Amino acid sequence: MIKIAIHGGAGTIEPHMLTPEKESLYKMGLQNALDRGYEILAGGGTSLDAITTSIQMLEDNPLFNAGKGAVYNYKGGHDMDASIMEGKSLMAGAVSGITRVKNPITLAKTIMQKSEHVYLSGIEAEVFAKLHDIALENTDYFDDAFRRQQWETAQKEGGVFLDHMDEKKFGTVGAVALDQFGNIAAGTSTGGMTNKRYGRIGDTPIIGAGTYANNKTCAISCTGHGEYFIRAVVAYDISCLMEYKGFTLKQACDEVVMNKLVQMGGEGGLIALDAKGNIELSFNSSGMYRGVREENGNNFTAIYREI
Repeated sequence: MIKIAIHGGAGTIEPHMLTPEKESLYKMGLQNALDRGYEILAGGGTSLDAITTSIQMLEDNPLFNAGKGAVYNYKGGHDMDASIMEGKSLMAGAVSGITRVKNPITLAKTIMQKSEHVYLSGIEAEVFAKLHDIALENTDYFDDAFRRQQWETAQKEGGVFLDHMDEKKFGTVGAVALDQFGNIAAGTSTGGMTNKRYGRIGDTPIIGAGTYANNKTCAISCTGHGEYFIRAVVAYDISCLMEYKGFTLKQACDEVVMNKLVQMGGEGGLIALDAKGNIELSFNSSGMYRGVREENGNNFTAIYREI
């Protein structure tokens, strides 16, 4: 049994906010990433490799706020974060505050596999990337006219915004997968918040908040207002409800996303997968860029709250 689910951000995303052409581009980007990850699973690859590849493709797509599409910080640059975890060993890797790594998820995976640490940050993390021949780009590689327009508007208004101001989208990408060996994995990558200051870091690189995977319970990748997801320890909380309270995946996701977060005022969502193959795409916002592909033929992408 093989399965994969991906997301490209959640938030106030409604049909009137996207042109048919833009909607088609988003769905195409999601489907391409979904298909490539699934191909790896179908070829006998691991869940870890599948999610890494899917996330890399989303990072390379400027429509999504990660990698190439990362939003601008207060200084007009880009700070990117990512994390990854595998459910069999509970090994994890995370990175934050990097500015030149083409695919942050690749660096997070390499940290997990080739260092004695879990979490690296900033310039020294990029030194580690160079040592392991991870692709770096000049900072102008991450520049994008649409993102710059968002940043200039934020500068004028003096605010900090969650990715698309017109769509109010929480910009993060992520994937979870189950491979033929029965192992699950999760990964998440983001460019953070438009016009962010003071080295702000959200939930994406924090294991247990934005990303978590445990074969005993579930694999989770989150997207939302990171401050709330950190305070609620969202990803691990869902796992704990399953492990210690006997909740099903759906019950745990409903409790955390639709109840706990809502009561706190936290908006966003997540994709979740357990080792039995159950999938949940849970969000308390009006939309979430998402997709699923399963061995039974189920294969779809969606944006709005229609399925």
